Amino acid sequence: MDFIKLLEKNAIYLIFGLAFLFIVVLVLYIINLVQINTLKKRYSIFMEGNDAKSLESRMEKRFQQVDYLLEEEKKDHHNIDLLFKNMQPTFKKFGLVKYDAFHEMGGKLSFSLCLLSEVNDGFIINAVHSREGCYTYVKEILNGNSYLVLAEEEKDALNEALNSKKEKK
Repeated sequence: MDFIKLLEKNAIYLIFGLAFLFIVVLVLYIINLVQINTLKKRYSIFMEGNDAKSLESRMEKRFQQVDYLLEEEKKDHHNIDLLFKNMQPTFKKFGLVKYDAFHEMGGKLSFSLCLLSEVNDGFIINAVHSREGCYTYVKEILNGNSYLVLAEEEKDALNEALNSKKEKK
């Protein structure tokens, strides 16, 4: 008896509580339906061909594309290594000194040009300009040294070339 009297007094609270619980369950149900519909759309897009064979062929095509890309990447790495190897002997350092060879020309028309590779191998071109003509000489450089005697301007060009990489770093 006490329970029924208690229930009659609090019936309004019980009805509101159950109504609130019903609304929460209804909202959760609607959210669940939306998520299921989104998942169904994604599944139908993924299965596009309606059978396992079309899905298998699509996956096989993708694997072939991945294999092709991996082969191309290997080729690219090989080509890059080959490029770096081929660039080693190229001239990367230079030095240029212009000078007046005979102090009579009125201009610095003579020059010494030094071109060196990464390992300091290369040459020096010395062009001497005079009234009678222009004379050009080439001297070989190995490991940053010449086996022939260098003129002062050639030494300056060689030093400039040897130091050109150090200044850029």
